[in-house]
Amino acid sequence: MPLPIPGIASRRALAATAVAAITVLSAAGCADFSEQERSAEAGSFTTVPDGAAGPKPPPPPPPPTEEDRPVPSGPCVDPNPAVIATCLGTTSGVRPADPEGKSTYVAERTTGKIIISQRYGPQRTVATVPVDAAGDGGLIDFELSPTYLQDQMIYALISTGSDNRVVRIASGSSVKPILTGIPKGATGNMGSISFVSPTELRVATGNAGNAAAAADPGSLAGKLFTIDPNLTEPRPKIIASGFGANVALCPDPESGNLFVADSGPAGDRLQQVEAGGLRSLWTWADRPGITGCAVSGGVISVSMAKAFRIDSLAAPSNANPAVGNPQQGDVKEQYGAVGRMTSFGAAMQIATVNKSVPGAPPTTTNDRVAIYTGGASSADDNT
Repeated sequence: MPLPIPGIASRRALAATAVAAITVLSAAGCADFSEQERSAEAGSFTTVPDGAAGPKPPPPPPPPTEEDRPVPSGPCVDPNPAVIATCLGTTSGVRPADPEGKSTYVAERTTGKIIISQRYGPQRTVATVPVDAAGDGGLIDFELSPTYLQDQMIYALISTGSDNRVVRIASGSSVKPILTGIPKGATGNMGSISFVSPTELRVATGNAGNAAAAADPGSLAGKLFTIDPNLTEPRPKIIASGFGANVALCPDPESGNLFVADSGPAGDRLQQVEAGGLRSLWTWADRPGITGCAVSGGVISVSMAKAFRIDSLAAPSNANPAVGNPQQGDVKEQYGAVGRMTSFGAAMQIATVNKSVPGAPPTTTNDRVAIYTGGASSADDNT
């Protein structure tokens, strides 16, 4: 029987705080708030006394919706209405920047930039961290501080010339190492981070191209562990080991269960983290190229970059612990190769990695972030 990961209540409260902080940040100048600006320019209004002479003016027209606004021109305008960020470098982590998911924070793996964007812009870099992007390293993943509204801190998993490490990025892109010495390799660097609470950051690392290191308890390669990012020298608490490449965390916001997708020794796979260890849910022996995962509405979605598809599986429950056969969703024509994913409400944001995947469609607006609502339902057969 799957057991919920400790800290569910804290993590739910944290998620609410993070969304509120993101929304305030977007309102502070990271998105298009022309409606508020027009209202401010119109000046203040006074109440017309009862019985005043003259006809009443007609009510003001409703503010234009996104569909009413003229479509801008230019090489970075994507015709797909689900696309909310365009002309990006090779992407990695992605996070919604408002509760409706209409704006996004997205990391460029090779440039070390974290960018905020919405459909038709504006697009702005909120932080930049120096990285070594050789192989599959670089800016691997990021998370906003649980108290971002107060401290303006961003945490990131990055590659340097000598190691992979967790760092804290302050306002103005000042970078401070939090945990160093995570093994780095020519491949197998991609990992994932997420907050459980303000004092507990979850970190998943790749095996740095060395399967033996993933099994070695003395190595931080191929591990899932937690640290307190507030400490000067945090001590990692190992939760699970044996991960391969392209390790992606996908917590379920509803149940609190934690799933991990990676490319392991026997193939690409999806596992559930339980109190006693890892439980295998599904393995793809043909290695379609796992690059990300997200859980929304009782469905686990797993992106397969090399196969240009997103597979969907019904999330396990106490009543039905199996996941059933994955439903395959071909996204090559619409999006190409999809990398990291994140959920919000009943939908997801997906970030493409077409610039780094051979055979990906050469779309002029690559790389992109889009809202994705495809997938199986939680009522799908679990046979």
